[in-house]
Amino acid sequence: MEPPLVTVIVPTYNHARFLPLVLTAIREQTHAPLEVVVVDDCSTDDSAAVAASMGVPVIRTPGNSGPAVARNLGAAHANGEILFFVDSDVALAPDAVATGVALLAADPSLGAVCGIEDPDPLIRSTRVEDYRAHQHHYWSIASEGEVSFLWSAMFAIRASVFRETGPFNPDLRHTEEVDYGRRLSDHYRVRITRAVRGRMGHDRELPTLLRKLFQRGRLRVPLYARQRRFAQGYETPARALASLASALAVLTLPAPFLLGPWWAALPLTALAAWALGDAGMFRFVFARKCPLFGAYFVAVHFVVGLVILAGVATGALQWLASSSFRRLYDARTPEPAR
Repeated sequence: MEPPLVTVIVPTYNHARFLPLVLTAIREQTHAPLEVVVVDDCSTDDSAAVAASMGVPVIRTPGNSGPAVARNLGAAHANGEILFFVDSDVALAPDAVATGVALLAADPSLGAVCGIEDPDPLIRSTRVEDYRAHQHHYWSIASEGEVSFLWSAMFAIRASVFRETGPFNPDLRHTEEVDYGRRLSDHYRVRITRAVRGRMGHDRELPTLLRKLFQRGRLRVPLYARQRRFAQGYETPARALASLASALAVLTLPAPFLLGPWWAALPLTALAAWALGDAGMFRFVFARKCPLFGAYFVAVHFVVGLVILAGVATGALQWLASSSFRRLYDARTPEPAR
């Protein structure tokens, strides 16, 4: 039997610094036949020119619309029996596409196969990139197996399943993968596995990362409020409780200064509870990196937890006050035409 044609779809926005590595990695895939489509979401850098210079077809969105629209447009122009979506900051391991195809072929009930990125960033220029690479890798590895939402940075899906499930919701910019995974897992199993690997680029500056995580926390609220449960994956109840513990540590920090030294037990206990919520991740980081980076990682992760919690709290208030926000995940649009 002839192997299936795979279309690798690369949505991009201002990732010119990553694209040469990403497209070279796709060119070096062991699977054939393969076609590549880059969808440029109106980048303001040289992303489109970089892709074109490497001989890759480039499609442009009408206006900057987010990754959901770019992925839908790429799928509409795909000829492959299998679609392999890869973000433009992820350089795939040489066997990533072949492994994804093989896993789908072995299990018809499997709707999508998602990959796990390495713990080291694709390009290391700041400690923030190192922090995010280790944090995201560990949470992904800890979630390995069946999940209920998509790791959209790299995943393989049959074109027929994509058409059946429908397109990504074009109205969503930060949580489209959670929505899509919910719809997909209603009928198919979704698996994340380290057998499909790649190395990912990350945000270089902490404010950029924190803004992104705040928005993701805020925009998840209407979906989780409707489902009344977390998605099956790395957003676990233990981590949610750890975020609450971090907030409690901050709120009770003045207690020993106002009420006496014995009250220091309150913030210290809350801080210990926060650390226990992800103790495995901290052990992983300290085992791989020097103590100085480990201390930096712990401090940044504490701030990240507070920011995510602030996003969720903001989303909860918005959910109470806005009926349109409560209906955020109701929108369904037809698949884009060729």
